[in-house]
Amino acid sequence: MRLRNVPGSRELIADSRFTIKNETEYRGKWNTVFGNDHPLHIEIGMGKGQFIMTLAEKNPDINYVGIEKYSSVLVRAIEKQEEMNLPNLFFIRMEAENIAEVFDQGEVERIYLNFSDPWPKDRHAKRRLTSMQFLERYEQILKKEGHVIFKTDNRELFDFSLEQAMASSHWKIFNHTFDLHQSEYVEGNVMTEYETKFVEKGNAICRMEIGQKET
Repeated sequence: MRLRNVPGSRELIADSRFTIKNETEYRGKWNTVFGNDHPLHIEIGMGKGQFIMTLAEKNPDINYVGIEKYSSVLVRAIEKQEEMNLPNLFFIRMEAENIAEVFDQGEVERIYLNFSDPWPKDRHAKRRLTSMQFLERYEQILKKEGHVIFKTDNRELFDFSLEQAMASSHWKIFNHTFDLHQSEYVEGNVMTEYETKFVEKGNAICRMEIGQKET
């Protein structure tokens, strides 16, 4: 997908009070950013922020960090946050590969992955956010009882994701569905911008929830 460049987006992100700069400095100290010890949930690849902002508004006792690497997309979320001014939500512009440098072991309680880039070529499989390489990164930052929740309309990516979780000796699948909006798991579901469009077209949404195995 080609993203339209937004002039001045990097400057806006750098100046925003809702974006975290020098994010590695807060590793193990995210409670100081929010000024409380509430649970920390993150979304990797948050896009324009509809999903995470809805969650933050509904759950004031949970802290949220939205992660997005594209400046031209992140600025849209910042514009919305300027209006909503949610105290329990901050943003980071960064590459997901560096996630373990930003959050400490057991610091994150939940990770959301929504409609991630499928990286369809086999040689790019390790870049998929549900690849074994990324599962290892999540294992470093997630609480033992924490969960990763993944949604996509891409069946090939979803099958790959299930296979990666099942192949891992550290992860187990708590539940999954190939058609979220016709399943029991739709209750309480918060939709992203993409999800809204896909559902309107009649596309089936796949969802899985995974967590670490007890050792």
